[in-house]
Amino acid sequence: MTPNRFHLTGLGVTLAIGMASAAFILGYQARQAATTGQQSIEVKGLAEKPLTADHGELALTLSGQGATLPEALAALRKQRPQLEQFIQQHQFQKPDIEVDNESFEPVYKKDDEGRQTEQLDYYLARQSYTLHSKDVQRIARTEHDVLQLQEAGLPVSHEPAAYLVSNLEQVKMSLIGAATDNASSRAQEFARHGNVAVGSMRSASQGAFYILPANGQNDNSDDYGGVYDKSTINKLARVVVTVRYNLN
Repeated sequence: MTPNRFHLTGLGVTLAIGMASAAFILGYQARQAATTGQQSIEVKGLAEKPLTADHGELALTLSGQGATLPEALAALRKQRPQLEQFIQQHQFQKPDIEVDNESFEPVYKKDDEGRQTEQLDYYLARQSYTLHSKDVQRIARTEHDVLQLQEAGLPVSHEPAAYLVSNLEQVKMSLIGAATDNASSRAQEFARHGNVAVGSMRSASQGAFYILPANGQNDNSDDYGGVYDKSTINKLARVVVTVRYNLN
């Protein structure tokens, strides 16, 4: 027998032993539950569904600075037409644009050790424009093209675009049903190996609701009772439920 064939044969034996062991453990646990008077078993169910964002938001902030507050506001207002032209070129209409009021703050000089002093350096004026669209690709293109404004010297910054899903509650309810079905299948498999029967549901609870990037990785954005990724257009919804069934 060649080394490769020997290796494959050994791997097959190992897998067979592993599967047999898993079945034995499941059956043993189910039998233990029945023979020791335990009248129920608890299992977890998982359901996932791919999603595509149907709404996007992009916040742009224009700034201007000056030695006095009037100068800072004048600098801001002078540059505003260039940003508004950029927004119009990307086909955003007035109802799609949320414009904040002008704001300002004094900026103070720092000493050689980086500590803020009481000596005024300049005033910084700001105004934000939040763009909304159901065309998420337009939001993505606009975010990409902001770099052109920055290269041209316009003092504009932006937060990462947010890509949202509008029917999250419907998605959540459908996944709870699918996860419960998955839990039932797991319970039936558990009981089959233990020669017991699964009875009625005793209790059920839902874990966190996750909206993840399509690759399933967690971005640590805590929202909507779990994780809500807003950085990607393509997403993955995930729900885990815990169900306890009576044993017959």
